Amino acid sequence: MDISKILMGAIYILAGIMHFIKPKVYMKIMPPYLPYHKFLVYLSGLFEALFGALVLFPSTQSIGAWGIIATLIGVFPANIYMLTSYRGKKTWYRVALWIRLPLQLLLIYWAWLYT
Repeated sequence: MDISKILMGAIYILAGIMHFIKPKVYMKIMPPYLPYHKFLVYLSGLFEALFGALVLFPSTQSIGAWGIIATLIGVFPANIYMLTSYRGKKTWYRVALWIRLPLQLLLIYWAWLYT
């Protein structure tokens, strides 16, 4: 049993479901140049949950892992937009936004381990 793979799958399934439960949270971080924010939030949530589920099974693990990698790359502009559009005074939050960018590389590496 690979606890790391189960944890990864669960994280992405839960994250994907959250896109449907709290879509406004995700719509707020959508760069304004992208169209159809709500549709894209639902679509990215669907893919996160789907790829999270696929990574759990040996026969679909590689497809799920590559899908997670593609999704992480696809949502990276939203992470940059969150950082560049933040106008608040909370230093800890700004630091978290900066940390989030290289964290994406670690998440990509984690998924790559299962390709």
